[in-house]
Amino acid sequence: MAPLFDYQGFEASGKAARGMVEAENAKAGRQKLRKQGVLVTQLSEKVAGTSSQTGKSSVPFSGLFGGGVSVADMSMMTRQLASLVKANIPLVESLNALVEQTDNPTLKVTLAAVRQDVTEGLSFGKASGKHPKVFDHIFVNMIEAGEASGALSLVLMRLADFKESQMRLRNKVSSAMTYPALMMSFSILMVLGIFTFLIPKLTEVFKDSNKPLPQITVVMIGISDFLVNYWYLLAAGFFFGASSFLKYIRSEKGKPWWDAKTLQFPIFGPLLRLIAVTRFASTLSTLLGSGVPILGALAISQRLVGNTLIADAIGNARANITEGQSIAEPLKRSGQFPPLVIHMIAIGERTGELPGMLQNIANTYEDQVNSKVQGLTALLEPVMIIFMGVMILIIVVSIFVPLMEMSNVN
Repeated sequence: MAPLFDYQGFEASGKAARGMVEAENAKAGRQKLRKQGVLVTQLSEKVAGTSSQTGKSSVPFSGLFGGGVSVADMSMMTRQLASLVKANIPLVESLNALVEQTDNPTLKVTLAAVRQDVTEGLSFGKASGKHPKVFDHIFVNMIEAGEASGALSLVLMRLADFKESQMRLRNKVSSAMTYPALMMSFSILMVLGIFTFLIPKLTEVFKDSNKPLPQITVVMIGISDFLVNYWYLLAAGFFFGASSFLKYIRSEKGKPWWDAKTLQFPIFGPLLRLIAVTRFASTLSTLLGSGVPILGALAISQRLVGNTLIADAIGNARANITEGQSIAEPLKRSGQFPPLVIHMIAIGERTGELPGMLQNIANTYEDQVNSKVQGLTALLEPVMIIFMGVMILIIVVSIFVPLMEMSNVN
């Protein structure tokens, strides 16, 4: 299969052009681009993760998800591949079609590398595993299980459904938190604007009057003076404190402490627990239903729950299974899982329907997450409004009341 090349050049109109082209070699790539009306000034072969010209990483920084490939791109690619494989199109040809259709440059390059490895005899699972920034543990393990069972198209469909459900859950939580976050940011900016621009102007009026001011007004003027004259100390202190706190809660000692505290937060704690349980049940159900061995499935689920306390409980359950015991009992002893989850897992183990029971748990708790997020949003909106009202009231009382007294005296 032909490799991919990065190119830069100019179109016939003089407009700059850049992108990727698939060709047997650099010369063929230049000829192909020339036929498209592109005058090539630079051409370099790409491989997944590195550029042959520079030897440096060609994978752009991508924030939370890594590898420059969003969950939406991965979900769409997985579903397209499932459809192609289900139509009995050979895997190499299916991958070739995806390379041609994919717009994401990182995914295009990675799929081209996977296609090349599969052409040379490597399994799809092993070839995908060479690119952990794009294909995570769930993807690789499910693909390997699908290849071993001969049900690759079914596994790909389940994988696409799983990615989409995780994306929906993440989007619902993110979108629900966006409005309260914007309101809080606006409130803080408004208060800072009043303290740094409005109050200093009014302070001059108070100085000219030579009259004693209420204590609350003195406090507000003091805060305003500090913000205007020593804002850099406040900014530096905030930056240092925030960075130190983030560094601590990401450390080996701090993360368990912070994870335990977050689960104890009023309102937010139960929501975070529900999200972690939903993620655990959905992941384990998908992996077990795709034929991944239970020990491996638990190990992957343990890494994905996002909370060390719940992850430790899953790790203990995994250790119990190696000793021939059940999953439900150690999860119950941990105290981190709701009784309903424990009960349904125990029934699933007894009846041999554990994947189905876990999926029922995931569906039930996803609905609960949605309702709690909506309730939390509905609660935060009036809280933000009350906060803004209280701040404005304090400022009005501390600043404008003395002004009114001065006008009455005059």
